[in-house]
Amino acid sequence: MIAAFEGWNDAAEAATGAVDHLIEEWDAELVLAIDPEDYYDFQVKRPEVEFDDEGVRRLTWPTTRIYLARPDDTGRDVLLIRGIEPNMRWRGFCRELLEVVDESNAQLIVVLGALLADSPHTRPIPVTASSSDPELTASWSLEPSSYEGPTGITGVFADLCTSLGVPAVSIWSAIPHYIAGTPCPKASLALLSKIEALLDLPIPEGDLPELARAWQRGADELSEEDPEVAEYVASLEEQRDTTDLPEASGDAIAAEFERYLRRRNTDRPE
Repeated sequence: MIAAFEGWNDAAEAATGAVDHLIEEWDAELVLAIDPEDYYDFQVKRPEVEFDDEGVRRLTWPTTRIYLARPDDTGRDVLLIRGIEPNMRWRGFCRELLEVVDESNAQLIVVLGALLADSPHTRPIPVTASSSDPELTASWSLEPSSYEGPTGITGVFADLCTSLGVPAVSIWSAIPHYIAGTPCPKASLALLSKIEALLDLPIPEGDLPELARAWQRGADELSEEDPEVAEYVASLEEQRDTTDLPEASGDAIAAEFERYLRRRNTDRPE
């Protein structure tokens, strides 16, 4: 199960953007929509009026939806949760999701999030994966969860999963805070790459790389037009390059090449 929620946990719509991409690329089927009446303040998140393909006017309520995807040639089913952080009754909300976990016999929960950070847009988007499950942390070489402070629905849901013995992993991307006013497909792509590496699950990229490049060009133009932004980005680059320079190990290069081959086979037309 892969989950993402709009709101506090979803800077620049990176997490929900990643799940939206999976829903589209895997042609996922809607299997359940949670009744929003008990969980959402409709004055904060209002229902929307829209017209369908046949011109019929319909009312759409804000809610959390669960989709079933069957990626080709993997032999695995994936449940995709595309939701909105509830305004109230978080524990009841999570209990409803946990019922789906139990009924589907989900073996692993992956919760996606995105936060604002002092990260330069000119460098790869930082992505971290952590878990409170000691066995999972050891077997996957994850970072142990050490965060203290306020949390969102992602943290509550992951914690409840772990407490019930369902392995859960949290994957977060760090969005450049000075350019977080628009969706960041570059961060969505980084989250999906991390999922692909952890789960050994080929993910078709579709048009996401081009959208990421367009975002990159826009961010470059912003920094070029504003000397203060350019200076600030340069200081972030210097800090990032001196404290977080990755080493291109043989294992890392081999793993990246294997992901490339899987993706190429997935994207190849019939």
